[in-house]
Amino acid sequence: MRVVHRRPATVRCLTALTLGMLALTGCSTDDGPAAATASGTSAAPAPSPDGTAPSTAPTGTAPSGTASTGTAPSGTGARWAGTKQFVQIDDARTADGRTYLSVRPAQKKPHPQFEAWVIVPGEGPYTEVSMTEDAQVLLSVPLGDAKHPASYAQADFVGRLTARPSSDRALLGYDLSFDGEGRVTRVQSLYTP
Repeated sequence: MRVVHRRPATVRCLTALTLGMLALTGCSTDDGPAAATASGTSAAPAPSPDGTAPSTAPTGTAPSGTASTGTAPSGTGARWAGTKQFVQIDDARTADGRTYLSVRPAQKKPHPQFEAWVIVPGEGPYTEVSMTEDAQVLLSVPLGDAKHPASYAQADFVGRLTARPSSDRALLGYDLSFDGEGRVTRVQSLYTP
């Protein structure tokens, strides 16, 4: 005699629901340090210059990549639409009145001894993303002139970034915010000694 064990339909439904929730949890925008470290996003965010609470979003889901039409040249920038990302910027250029950044996700960790950040470089190719015309650029040392972020024009940012050797650029990190079309609306460099 053969005995067949069948799972009740409720167990199958609960299993499917649990797996679905686990998949969604991996894509959440949880700002906790554990989630940040596990997903490659920002850890231990610092307050923004306007005094509001900072926020971060997981890398790999979204901020960065569009052409002058507002869409990503290869469809990669739109994936960051409406998010915040921590990235490295390898290059920047201005064309057709718009600023373009070559970015890839990275990680940031609090410096163990100083009030600063340690940048953990990302891997993989860089993606080109565009900035909105009114995008805010906040720079601090070493790209800016002071420890605390200050506002700069996009052209100043491009000039300061491209004047640095590419080996120095790998040590810099930026928090980017993206609009609903995947264009950068805010760039903030991290203070790194």
